[in-house]
Amino acid sequence: MTTAYRTQVQLRWTDLDAQGHVNNVKVADYMQQARARFMLSGDAGEMLDTGVVVVSHQIIYRRAIHYSVDPLRAELWVAELGAARVVIAYRLFQDDTLCAEARTVVCPYDFERMVPRRLTRKERWFFASWLDEQTPPLTELTAPELAGRGKITPVEVRWSDPDRYHHVNNVCYLDYILAGRIDMTSSADPSMARVAMGNDEAVHWLIGRQDIDYLVQMMFRVEPFDVVTAPVQLGTSSVVLASEIVDPLDGTVHAKARTVMVCADRDGRKRPLPGSARAALEKLLITS
Repeated sequence: MTTAYRTQVQLRWTDLDAQGHVNNVKVADYMQQARARFMLSGDAGEMLDTGVVVVSHQIIYRRAIHYSVDPLRAELWVAELGAARVVIAYRLFQDDTLCAEARTVVCPYDFERMVPRRLTRKERWFFASWLDEQTPPLTELTAPELAGRGKITPVEVRWSDPDRYHHVNNVCYLDYILAGRIDMTSSADPSMARVAMGNDEAVHWLIGRQDIDYLVQMMFRVEPFDVVTAPVQLGTSSVVLASEIVDPLDGTVHAKARTVMVCADRDGRKRPLPGSARAALEKLLITS
């Protein structure tokens, strides 16, 4: 393959969650940090000033990331290149162990006219220099349209959530999805709130995969948005949850996500879904 761009990403103590490892949302933040450095290393850096939007993420979590003073190693390259679309591939390593691999679709954007634009010659040359056309695509995670079906969780946009383009940063969407996921699972089966914290039952809930499609930009406002969450597939030791971020004022769907939650023991090994959790999720299952 084409030699990957390599950089380091610093960990912060506040990146850890209640289970003592880096929260899944922070992985998208690490990807963003590495992606910005990648683009700033060449003729794509101006896109960060003129405008670039994230269209989608696909993230596979291979291993939990733990806090360390040593940074992660990030490798990036271009998996696909179009006239107005770039697919960036990533691998994140901690102590030479692969922790996550991902794909992000980005496109240059004209924020004055509020429309996508084509890559300039310089931008295209930069991305082409890192292109590996042999990079295999990641399998798509699919889910039915929720159309309001599922647990509704109001989420407020914080003043700090918008980025330099004055719209809600892509990483924050995953934070909203997380809030909806915790609300939905713990209300479906109260025991899931306890096992999520790793308490008396030696069970943990881990995120194995997360995909998100960004449909409409979100801006700061006082009125909350709704996150609609529902299970759409049950396996022996995992559940796929679908989520939609919706504006309750006009019904606009701002993002759609699919998340694979895996039930594991204290050592991170898969184990069957607890009976109460399976029964509760089966009642809420949406398949079409």
